[in-house]
This record gives sequence, C-alpha cells and structure tokens, in this order.
Amino acid sequence: MNLFEVYKLWDIEPVRGLGTKLWDKDGVEYTDLYGGHAVISVGHCHPHYVKLVSEQLGKLGFYSNAVQNSLQRDLAARLGKVSGYTAHSLFLCNSGAEANENAMKVASFHTGRSRILAFRKAFHGRTSGAVAVTDNPRLRSPFNYSENVTYIPLNDAAAAEKELQSKEYAAVIIEGIQGVAGIYEPAEGFLRTLRELCTRTGTLLILDEIQSGYGRTGRFFAHQFAGIEADIVTVAKGMANGFPIGGVLISPQVKAVTGMLGTTFGGNHLACTAALAVLDIIENEHLVENAAAVGEYFREAFAPAGGSLDPALKEYRGRGLMIGLELQDGYEGLRDKLLFGKHFFTGAAGASVIRLLPSLTITKETAQDFVQAWRETTSEMA
Repeated sequence: MNLFEVYKLWDIEPVRGLGTKLWDKDGVEYTDLYGGHAVISVGHCHPHYVKLVSEQLGKLGFYSNAVQNSLQRDLAARLGKVSGYTAHSLFLCNSGAEANENAMKVASFHTGRSRILAFRKAFHGRTSGAVAVTDNPRLRSPFNYSENVTYIPLNDAAAAEKELQSKEYAAVIIEGIQGVAGIYEPAEGFLRTLRELCTRTGTLLILDEIQSGYGRTGRFFAHQFAGIEADIVTVAKGMANGFPIGGVLISPQVKAVTGMLGTTFGGNHLACTAALAVLDIIENEHLVENAAAVGEYFREAFAPAGGSLDPALKEYRGRGLMIGLELQDGYEGLRDKLLFGKHFFTGAAGASVIRLLPSLTITKETAQDFVQAWRETTSEMA
C-alpha cells in the first residue's frame, strides 16, 4: 500500500527537536520558524512537557468520557483563568476542524437557524461543515457546498449589517487573524461592529482562534485586542504542542445541553496532560509577553516605524509571532533558499507570502539570526 500524499514533500526528514531547533536523519541542524503550522507553541521537547506527558502515559493514557476525568476539569479551569473566559464551558475534541464543526452545530441548535456568515479567504478546516465555510473552491467537493453559507469581504461592515439584519443567521464565524490566506487581520473596529450586530440580531459570534490563539499574537486570543468577548471560541493548534486536541469555549448564555456534543477520543488523559503542560510553560515563562516582544523586533526589522519597508517586501502583516511577509516580484524561491541554504524552516501562503509562526519560546537572538539570513539571501537575489 502506498501512502497518500497530503502535501508536496521536501526531501528532509526531521528526527529530533529541541526548542526552536530540528535535526534531520543526517544530523543537519535547522531552525524552526514555522512550528508545523503554528502547532509547536512551547518548543520541541520542552523538558516540563516531556516529563508530564511521559508520567501520565505510565499511569493511564485513555479511558472514555463516560467516567470522571479530573484532568478535563483542571484544563477547563486553567484555560478559563489564563484566557479570561472564566464563565465559558469547554468542550474538548481532537482538532480545529472538529472544534469549528461543533461550534456551528451549537450555534444552530441555540438559535434554531441554519445559515452561517463567513468571510472571503477564510480557512476553517477540511471536514464537511468546516470546509463549507472555507473560501477555497479547491478544497470543497460538490458534497461540501452549502446554500446556507454566505461569504462577504473581510472588514466590510456594510455587507455584514446588510446580511445580519435578516435575522436568518445562526452565527458569524471569523478568524482572529486569517492565517492560511496570508495573514490578514480583521480591523479592531470591524470586530466591535460585528459584536454589536450579532448581539442586536440574536446571532452568535464564533471566533476561530485555532491558529491565532494561545498567546501567538501577544494576547491570549487575537480578538482581545479589540476588547470584545465572543459567544464561542475555537482552539486547537498550539493547545498541546503537537498532541492532537481541540476545544470549543461556549458562553453560559448559549444553550448546550448534555448529549448535544460527543466525542470518543476528545479530552483523553494524555491530551489533557499535554495541554496542561503547555499552560504551565506559557504562564511560567511569560510566553505571551515574549511573543509580543519578539514580534515587535521582527516588525521593526522588516517594517520600521517611520522607516523603509524591507526591499524584498510588498507588505508586512500580522501581530506578535503570526507574521506574513508578502514578497516583491523577483523573490520567488526565497523560501527554498532560506531552508536549503540557511537552514530556516518557514511557512507559506501561496507563492508570494512567507509565514513565520515560530514557537513562543523563540529568543530575540534567534530572530536576529533569521533577519541576517534573510538579508544575506535577498541581497544575493536582488
């Protein structure tokens, strides 16, 4: 049997990691500024993470959700405290797509409505309901298309008001920052307008913080820069540093009764332990603050206030450690050169945007090393 090809693969096989470093099977060292799609939030093989997960595996790895699991209650309490969402309840699942599926299901049950308002360039996952609100025709089969989904441009308040005044929508779903699209931010004023429109029309506001959450932007959730609270928040990627887990934070005003949601593997003992270890590290090492500080260094290096944008760039986008570097023409292939020439892993959004999504443990020194490698490589390409 052949393995299904999910992505076009680089000819590199990492076999070991520590912090922001990776080593391949030939012993070559790389610096990881992508974290496996923003998943590695507290660094590869952090000793506290390894210790807690290893100890839990030696006690109990899994049992069903039909019995008590105090790790789930501990995780809900800790996540509420760290995020500021203390009154919300937490449903645990296995991935971001599953979190978004359940968030929209809850919204539809609560409101009795079937329509969802989403945004151009959005990405919310690849499962049936999540991909239906993902604005990418290449990912949606005919089965996934839904007449119950309407797309409007990001930051178009007039379009949002026009749609929501019908009071037909169960929810608006929006990313804290659009990641797969190439790092596009909803304006703070737009998020405040959405909050007011949703409240006025009885529509639930779902904030997809799967990539932009868990401290990546310099706040625990990106939408908190706007000073708003969502009815439902979805989380996943950085939640357990690589162990599969997702979560749905649900407002106490939203009806979500026992039996409405269910999962076999969600919230298992190992997943909860991994997620608790991540919260320990985020708090103890002040990683939200570090994301803000190192993110500010990157911004000043590439797009200094009152200075000139880096000559290789059309635009610098993002907050904290969720960064989009849109390239000028002539810099195609820069990502490969950074990987194979300088040994820096980065991400991409299409052919023209390089994404930086490093561990929140990244140091300023590592950021400086990348900036130097960037300047050397772009100078050679100019």
